[in-house]
Amino acid sequence: MQRDVSSCNTYNYGDAHYWDARYVQEALSFDWYQRYSSLRPFVRNFVPTSSRVLMVGCGNSLMSEDMVKDGYEDIMNVDISSVAVEMMQTKYVSVPQLKYMQMDVRDMSYFEDESFDTVIDKGTLDSLMCGNDAPLSASRMLGEVSRLIKPGGTYFLITYGDPKVRMPHLNPSVYNWKISLYIIPRPGFKKAGDCSSSSKSCLEAIPLTSDGMLPHDYVLEDPDSHFIYICNKRDEEVAQIPSYPLMENVL
Repeated sequence: MQRDVSSCNTYNYGDAHYWDARYVQEALSFDWYQRYSSLRPFVRNFVPTSSRVLMVGCGNSLMSEDMVKDGYEDIMNVDISSVAVEMMQTKYVSVPQLKYMQMDVRDMSYFEDESFDTVIDKGTLDSLMCGNDAPLSASRMLGEVSRLIKPGGTYFLITYGDPKVRMPHLNPSVYNWKISLYIIPRPGFKKAGDCSSSSKSCLEAIPLTSDGMLPHDYVLEDPDSHFIYICNKRDEEVAQIPSYPLMENVL
């Protein structure tokens, strides 16, 4: 398992100093990859509004605010940047559903085991994969995520990483995750039959090979698609529950 060299630049995205400096210069809200409006069908199907949610690497994203507007009641947001966290604490001081803490996702020992129903990650694992000691950082983060999720809970990962580069990190048996994959075009991508005109294809899980890879003949409509990994933490009871297709009525 290597650093995602092909998708990284010279910045160390795993370093707090980089993010502090960035948020000082760029105070306006910014969402990596996808806005909540695009992710809502997936969030609403896999994350009950009563869930206790942990948003890792929240930055100054509007994702959590949009989820609260959509009925979510308890979202803890953490980020390595104290600048971003202080900014967001001030902004949402009167929104009790949103809490913010400065924290390194590689060490979230502040929280007890099985504290959350859902962990949402929109680009944070990707940031670590662009940093120093990437495989170790990824392993430490995912170990913490697994520890914090209750049995039956979900790690909801949005990433640029296809199964070839992400499954080696997500598949270790110690996590005991049942993984489903969905693929969504990048914002602004237009093609007949894509999510902008028919959401059904994007709401269908991609059939993976026995080793968790895309079928050899699978072709991405958008070569820069984003990948959504739904990692359900199994226990003996939950493992017996069948999976169901996404429903379009949440759009």
